[in-house]
Amino acid sequence: MSTIPRQLVPTFTILLVIATASLRAETIADGTLAKEKVLSRIGFGSCVRQDQPQPIWNAIVAADPSLFVLLGDNVYGDTQDMSILRQQYDQLAANPGYRKLLATCPILATWDDHDYGANDAGKEFPSREQSKNELLRFLKEPSGSARWNRPGVYGSYLFGPADQRVQIILLDTRYFRDPLKRKEELPVSVRGRRGFYAPHEDRTMTILGEQQWAWLEKTLQVPARLRIVATSIQLISSEHGFETWGNFPAERERFFQLIKRTKANGVVLISGDRHHAELSQLKPGIGYPLFEVTSSSLNAPADWANDVNPHRLGSVYWQANFGMITIDWKQPDPTVALQIRNVSGQPVLEHAMPLSQLQVSPTSSSSRETK
Repeated sequence: MSTIPRQLVPTFTILLVIATASLRAETIADGTLAKEKVLSRIGFGSCVRQDQPQPIWNAIVAADPSLFVLLGDNVYGDTQDMSILRQQYDQLAANPGYRKLLATCPILATWDDHDYGANDAGKEFPSREQSKNELLRFLKEPSGSARWNRPGVYGSYLFGPADQRVQIILLDTRYFRDPLKRKEELPVSVRGRRGFYAPHEDRTMTILGEQQWAWLEKTLQVPARLRIVATSIQLISSEHGFETWGNFPAERERFFQLIKRTKANGVVLISGDRHHAELSQLKPGIGYPLFEVTSSSLNAPADWANDVNPHRLGSVYWQANFGMITIDWKQPDPTVALQIRNVSGQPVLEHAMPLSQLQVSPTSSSSRETK
């Protein structure tokens, strides 16, 4: 498919709005190849208090992203009353800064707990299907989309010609997730605390569920040079005791082994949830270094000093922020830069590497990474 048709029945939606006198939404289906759209700047962020000022949208628009990904907590609903959740989505949709961004680039979205409906909720949330419907309404999902008829909100997208192909994978860490295991004693302090939760010893406890795991394995085998995998909660950072894949150690290890088994090159993780920003690196990785960019919050940061993350690269950024991944396709070996930017659009955290670094080496070890 060489161009994006005006009318396309999708299985997952992005909003592609042309900057004309009126906003016009177009959609790209889950799995669709947008061959002529080369991604060179991928923006992302999480945790939007829809009832608070959101000046950061102006900086995001000025950064001119080719695409923007909302990583969850896109509104703070925390309700089983769907009329309230709808009002909150409508409030975000009406924000002038958000509308500016919507008019300039496609927006993709997954969800986290507060827009799902309850703090730290998983599959036990009784209104998960109704909440999904409200998200799809907010995204203007076409009525014929398969996403209305399947569980969860995961999806994938391909952009660019073969030599510049970027795959965006959105995971759903809510709809299928088993209950968390609470610690016997809650932390006393807010600052520097090690969360409420402990790792499950039961290896059958899941985050993604078998249907999503099967889809992910197939999706990772689609050819692409760079794969951006969005997970609403952190995957590499696993020891802070708040929500993290580390609370489900068998699932975390399964993810690493799946990347190795499928020999999926170019994987970079993006995450939100934590109300601060940081870069993480898994060593020895998955046959190559695995990086994660955590961007949170767009307008509601929190300063929890001494937050535990032995995989952290550099420092933590505690102010409002958004993430940006830039790819310099003009280089023979394209440079990939992972950035956190502040409310003025200036980079405050950054790590760059050649794309060739994110490739499985023929001599790479197949040893298991469990740390």
